[in-house]
Amino acid sequence: MRRRDLLTLAGATLAGPALLKSAPAAAAPAVPPGYRMTWFDAKAPGVTGRVGSRDITASGDGSFWFCGQRNGTLNRLDPRTGAIHDVKLGEGSAPHGVIMGPDGGAWVTDGGQNAIVRVDPRDHRVQVWKLPERFPNGNLNTGVFDQQGTYWFTGQNGSYGRFKPASERLDVWEAPRGRGPYGITRTPQGGIWYVSLAGNHLAQIEDLDSARVRIVEPPTPNQGARRVWTDSLGRLWISEWNSGNVSMHDPRDGSWRAWRLPGERPRAYSVWVDPADKVWLTDFPANAIVRFDPVDESFLAFPSDRPGANVRQMDGIAGEAWGGESGTDRIVRIEYGL
Repeated sequence: MRRRDLLTLAGATLAGPALLKSAPAAAAPAVPPGYRMTWFDAKAPGVTGRVGSRDITASGDGSFWFCGQRNGTLNRLDPRTGAIHDVKLGEGSAPHGVIMGPDGGAWVTDGGQNAIVRVDPRDHRVQVWKLPERFPNGNLNTGVFDQQGTYWFTGQNGSYGRFKPASERLDVWEAPRGRGPYGITRTPQGGIWYVSLAGNHLAQIEDLDSARVRIVEPPTPNQGARRVWTDSLGRLWISEWNSGNVSMHDPRDGSWRAWRLPGERPRAYSVWVDPADKVWLTDFPANAIVRFDPVDESFLAFPSDRPGANVRQMDGIAGEAWGGESGTDRIVRIEYGL
């Protein structure tokens, strides 16, 4: 694999309200001290059309998997060289979310194939499990594994489900309030929670055997809860697309708090909580990744150096936050604590 060209920015000071203004296309944004931004081309050798780089996850060996929603691929990026290997998932594929399973495989929610897909990390063999016929267009979104190794997933057209790899049993249910199930997470205590974008609520799968769902109402009406991620304490951090808030629900006492992202019209798309419990979000109108510190309630933004970045679901490892710029066909890394 050939070495790819990388663009890296580091060290300049960025402060105050200017944090959330989009950088001009020809100008590189300033980067706060202690941080470094690097962009990687998301196209494998020979790829000429759009990739649609979106949800991303760490593989555990230093590489990163990311979905190519536009060209039906799962891609493996080696950050040391910028080299990318793409895996074609099947006819009509449009992968949305990817996570690592306890078996080491990359597990994908594929809206185009209406299926759960697994890619083997060694030989890149692709396995596909289609949803039942009564759910012909689930619009599959995001998945997570519970502590027993069962894979739970959401379908934005009004469903949620689970897949048991050992028996290859796939169950799907209608969501209690119809359309909207989107982001999903597992807390350190083992709870499985999802949010509904169209349904404007948080939901707990409170019984993993029966798959019974309990609805939890956020305090902000019509907030557009899009993604959810747990912190080390089991608190649930939610990106609210309609309200522009990041909210936090603590299941231990039922409390809620919310903070509006800076700027005139923020729209919080994704949320990821790093190992130090700092909260990372993406804001489409600001064309930026935003870091929120719950301790001092401060925001810090990292604009893209190109317009229309549209960073989808983030993920990362200690010291590194990662995201897919779906609008520019690039992957962005923010190193922190430098």
